[in-house]
Amino acid sequence: MMSRILVIDDDPAISELVAVNLEMAGYDVSQASDGVKGQALAVQLLPDLIMLDLMLPKVDGLTVCQRLRRDGRTADIPILMLTALGQTQDKVDGFNAGADDYLTKPFELEEMLARVRALLRRTDRIPQAAKHSEILNYGPLTLIPERFEAIWFDHTVKLTHLEFELLHCLLQRHGQTVSPSEILREVWGYDPNDDIETIRVHVRHLRTKLEPDPRHPKYIKTIYGAGYCLELPTGESQVTAAI
Repeated sequence: MMSRILVIDDDPAISELVAVNLEMAGYDVSQASDGVKGQALAVQLLPDLIMLDLMLPKVDGLTVCQRLRRDGRTADIPILMLTALGQTQDKVDGFNAGADDYLTKPFELEEMLARVRALLRRTDRIPQAAKHSEILNYGPLTLIPERFEAIWFDHTVKLTHLEFELLHCLLQRHGQTVSPSEILREVWGYDPNDDIETIRVHVRHLRTKLEPDPRHPKYIKTIYGAGYCLELPTGESQVTAAI
């Protein structure tokens, strides 16, 4: 069964170019030209992936993304932002709104298809860690792949797909520094040279859920110039993080 992709973009030339190339790659494609129609189609079709422009008429892409994330029917559908806004703050805003990936116009069609394949492969409606039969745990942390949840000091923490995969990636190398390229390759499925902000945003999100003081992290540590390290205790029994 072919994957269905919803393209929400008000530029007919770009939308058609994207749609044609996706269809040639074997995907079932639907299109919407504004935010209102895009949101409605997303709820109606429940596609496997949404490609969303930021600058849309009627309702902008950030608002559409936030609404889709708040709707239980569409909350888990991967969203690829497709936009001419390429500044770091634009990317941060997109990820904070709930986007899974961000592709700046103009882009190479091969790169677009690679991002699409990576998102569909990574999400696949079951996390990569679910391929393991055991529940992964160390000290106060237990990952539950089937529900994208973590048991953290006896509290249940709901995670997004990306947060789960990022935490899983760090847990597999507990106590070791994991480089940004390793994280991007394992969690996002590609290895670009300029998307470090992608990781930073999602690390910040994880820290707000797991750290007692996200501004001074004690568990998910930044190793400057090298990457990130997950350091978990084995003897503590409680945590004061707001979860």
